[in-house]
Amino acid sequence: MTGNKPFEALSVETLPKRLGENEALTERIGKDISRWKVREVGDGNLNLVFIVEGDKGAAVVKQALPYVRLVGDSWPLPLKRSFFEYHALTRQQARAPGSVPAIYHFDETQALIVMEYLSPPYIILRRALIDGRELPNLARDIGLFMARTLFRGSDLSMVARERKADLALFADNVELCDITENLVFSDPYFDARMNRHTSPQLDGLVAELRADRDLKVEAQRLKHLFAANAETLLHGDLHSGSIMVTDTETRMIDPEFAFYGPIAFDVGMLLANFWMAFFSQRGHEENGSRDSMRAYLLKVTAETWAVFRAEFSHLWRTERTGMLYQRSLFEDQGDRLGAEQALDHMLSGIWTDLLGFAGIEVHRRILGLAHNADFETIADQDLRAKCETKALRFGRHIAVNRRQIHSIDEVNTLAALIEQESRI
Repeated sequence: MTGNKPFEALSVETLPKRLGENEALTERIGKDISRWKVREVGDGNLNLVFIVEGDKGAAVVKQALPYVRLVGDSWPLPLKRSFFEYHALTRQQARAPGSVPAIYHFDETQALIVMEYLSPPYIILRRALIDGRELPNLARDIGLFMARTLFRGSDLSMVARERKADLALFADNVELCDITENLVFSDPYFDARMNRHTSPQLDGLVAELRADRDLKVEAQRLKHLFAANAETLLHGDLHSGSIMVTDTETRMIDPEFAFYGPIAFDVGMLLANFWMAFFSQRGHEENGSRDSMRAYLLKVTAETWAVFRAEFSHLWRTERTGMLYQRSLFEDQGDRLGAEQALDHMLSGIWTDLLGFAGIEVHRRILGLAHNADFETIADQDLRAKCETKALRFGRHIAVNRRQIHSIDEVNTLAALIEQESRI
């Protein structure tokens, strides 16, 4: 297959013939296409994902579709999102080596990427958390990934001309940014057409949140920050469904929402998913108490933030080579304390803003279009609604009161108190 042919969606049946001469694929799985085994495993909202196995090994073929798969062709979406995913993965690999799947081939016309197959025991992180698995390296791996990619993709590190060229490249990811801007920051707070929630159990709370002026103003301030503050190249959709794990390894996947935005966005979205997993545990106690898992999840949020802070600080002191906070203004004049003051100021701002993004992310995953399996797999709707209610109230508190919350321990204490309430 060449990049000159018009776009055509792959299928299990057509993939071997169409990719049978692709050297990047055949050298990894074998040239005899009659022996290829192809299965479609995409369970996401946007794309086709195939696992292709042959005599020599296996690979993943991911192809964008010209519409939102979750909704159908009534919601068109440009194929160029695969272009942004490819470029994001190459930059993430350069900035945090070993944290993403290896890329073997990219075909822009066919909107497909051939990449490393993360074979079992790799599973999606969200599934592992629903199953109650406690992964010892998770916080370290994710904290390092976020610090390294977010710092090294910013004006703190990059040459200004290169960063501005990259900013211009990713600025064209308009349609996926539009999804975030609407589905995350606006739709949950009015009766948007594609919204859904656990009804009638949550109807009263939904009406309360949609009438909450302070919350809506805060959500729009965060939307403004998201749209206007092009600090660094973000993953853009960093949640527990975009991470593959084993007991000892962690890989980030699916950065098609990549764009230049606020550092705090990726961190807040990720921590929100840990907090949602925490509040969902009550619905997954068919085989016994999840007290240990709840404690683990709060520990993971604290450790992830601690690792992020430590690595970001280390990079600040050793790789601050961009145009911001130049060493010529501080260390080169013997003023190391000035550089540390600036670092503290930046980390404080990231902390405050990540709480806002986290709170809004909790709301959109319960009230908007795209929900989390953490809650959705709780079959008892009354029990699910109780878990979701606690999460929604938690999200509202940290979003609206983010400037008065000063530590991760405060947030986790709040989460534990809300979880323990017998009457909500």
